Amino acid sequence: MIERLSPIKKGVKKMEKFLHENPIVPRTDEEKQAVINRLKRIEGQVRGIQRMVEEDRYCVDILVQISAINAALKKVGHTVTERHMKHCISHAINDGEGDLAIEELLEVMKHFSK
Repeated sequence: MIERLSPIKKGVKKMEKFLHENPIVPRTDEEKQAVINRLKRIEGQVRGIQRMVEEDRYCVDILVQISAINAALKKVGHTVTERHMKHCISHAINDGEGDLAIEELLEVMKHFSK
């Protein structure tokens, strides 16, 4: 079966190829560690919710924790998006691929804002 891609998804694929062939500045160790630490905290929160469910804790308490995890994940997403815009998008613009990079960002933002 042949996969048909929308024009935007084709643009995203082109952007992935462009960035793979034209690497940008990699994340610093500090940037990586900050995101990893945040994700580990979220992982711990998820395990905490598992325990709460196993212990038949009050639904509202569980929902509050789920809300906290959602907020923490959004913060990670914002951090990654900010870096993407400052480095990947500006790199693409400087190399004449700005329209493609913006198309990709818009597509990602649609998914991120759901």
